[in-house]
Amino acid sequence: MLKRGNSFGAMRMLCWGFGFIGFMFVKLVQGFENGNVTDMLYFNNNRPLMVGLTLIYGAAAKGAVCLDGSLPGYHFHRGYGAGSNSWLIQLEGGGWCGNVRNCIYSKKTRHGSSAFMEKQIPFVGILSNKAWENPDFYNWNRIKIRYCDGASFTGDSQNEGCFSEGNASGSLLWKI
Repeated sequence: MLKRGNSFGAMRMLCWGFGFIGFMFVKLVQGFENGNVTDMLYFNNNRPLMVGLTLIYGAAAKGAVCLDGSLPGYHFHRGYGAGSNSWLIQLEGGGWCGNVRNCIYSKKTRHGSSAFMEKQIPFVGILSNKAWENPDFYNWNRIKIRYCDGASFTGDSQNEGCFSEGNASGSLLWKI
């Protein structure tokens, strides 16, 4: 009888141990379900540089808007020192609409509306300001241009066509 009681106690401890490990794993992974890098948890002092979204207020007057008519945006961190006159520009990808149905869907996502874009994003990897993480470009001017026109920055809403329900006007961004 004594052995059975010890076995039961050991099994109980093992179950509690696995339960605790499972709970910690869930807490660790929490936030990754959307694949959104801004939801990641950072465990040390190497927190990434968080850069705010800037909307381009003059864009609407020129017709350069997102699919839903909202203003396009970018994230910018100013360079310094020897990199102050150098630029790294990242164009966010997002895929083409392909048809009106996909454009209408995209209007309700960050790839079709600045209303759904993250207000701050981490500048990591090639956009990082840490020399150990990004030795070549850490002190350059770094900009990430957000994608929201449904046509890889080539749309032109002034040309009526199959996308007249959307405002595919990314090519107009290059004119502002």
